[in-house]
Amino acid sequence: MNLIANWRRVLKHAWSIRLIILAGVLSGAEVILSLPDIEARLDWPHGIFAALSAITTAAAFIARLTAQGSVHDDEQA
Repeated sequence: MNLIANWRRVLKHAWSIRLIILAGVLSGAEVILSLPDIEARLDWPHGIFAALSAITTAAAFIARLTAQGSVHDDEQA
């Protein structure tokens, strides 16, 4: 397995990376909010953050397949 030539640029600018990070945060929120002590205090619908994480992951998949000018400007040849 080899990294792509502009991996640093992709890491900084690709929307897929940003969305994957957001999906991880939402998954963590789902776990934390389902803890008994916290769940008893809040009136959140069960699974809302898991659903948002799934939607964000699907958006990351689409973003990964979409050409993003800020990432691929120097590769157009």
